[in-house]
Amino acid sequence: MARVIVGMSGGVDSAVAAYLLKQQGYEVIGVMLRSWVAEDGTESRCCEIDDAQRIAWKLDIPFHVYNCLSEFRECVTRPFVRDYIAGLTPNPCIECNRFVKWEKLLYIADVMQAEYVATGHYASIEKLPNGRFCVRRAIHTEKDQAYMLYKLSQEQLSRTLMPLGGYTKVEVRRIAAEAGLPVADKPDSQEICFVPDGDYAAYVEANAESEIPGEGNFVDESGRVLGRHKGIIHYTVGQRKGLGIALGHPAYIKRIDAATNEVTVAEEPSLYADGIVCRDVNYQSIAEPEEGAVLRGLTKVRYHHGGQSADIEVTAPGTVRIAFDRPVRAAAPGQSAVWYDEEGRVIGGGIIVG
Repeated sequence: MARVIVGMSGGVDSAVAAYLLKQQGYEVIGVMLRSWVAEDGTESRCCEIDDAQRIAWKLDIPFHVYNCLSEFRECVTRPFVRDYIAGLTPNPCIECNRFVKWEKLLYIADVMQAEYVATGHYASIEKLPNGRFCVRRAIHTEKDQAYMLYKLSQEQLSRTLMPLGGYTKVEVRRIAAEAGLPVADKPDSQEICFVPDGDYAAYVEANAESEIPGEGNFVDESGRVLGRHKGIIHYTVGQRKGLGIALGHPAYIKRIDAATNEVTVAEEPSLYADGIVCRDVNYQSIAEPEEGAVLRGLTKVRYHHGGQSADIEVTAPGTVRIAFDRPVRAAAPGQSAVWYDEEGRVIGGGIIVG
């Protein structure tokens, strides 16, 4: 009977993951990673200890809480703040998965002599004929989280179980209700865990370790000044609402330039791009190709993007140039592009730089 460490957040998805693995005969140990606490003592939605403890009692499994506050600060929140000050749009959940959750869960697994770790993500792990491991998209496309997992390493993937990849959210809630789990109807978390009110700019202002750029100019694509903005941390590429300028037509953020403290606005057609460049590329289903190689894949430029077919050219180690079959809207620097094969397997992904 293999031992598995299940990362538990106190939500229904990780609860059902633990339940299913126990039903399959695994020796399940529940673990919560306490990653963030607000100044008023409020816990992250990823760290609701009381709910997780009640789930563990119901499942009759051991349950342990481990602090990873310092790791979360160094790998997630500090880079998040730095990126926003630099005019980027980061995705902290991707960094957390790779450098906090899996690092810590596998460390705990080694200490407890467990073969595997598991989570309640909507995705699957697949071992391919070439010997490599990759994440595969879930059958429930609206909940699919493979995009968030593209940075996981081969070692991490080889020891990971994701039992929810073949289920829909409705089915997961039904399983939880039938099993008598106390979180069957618990609402999903919608925001970044450490910014529960969604006010990213306020979080950056409260946690910045360097000077925050102040007011600057809104400019059009020719550089003509259109008005004043309240600081680049208040904006992201593709944004329309809350700009505070009246141009007589809908205006969108096209570009944020931290060096000049300028925010370029344009009409919506200007948001579309034929191609992008990505750095820090991680490959899953294949080993990194040689420079000059061209791959094909359905490429997503953000979590909720439906994806667009594209050629992915390897231009240097860890760097690719992506040419889309049809232009994509608002590919924001700092976000990730992830490309998949026709079966929904993650080929690779990287950080958008422009």
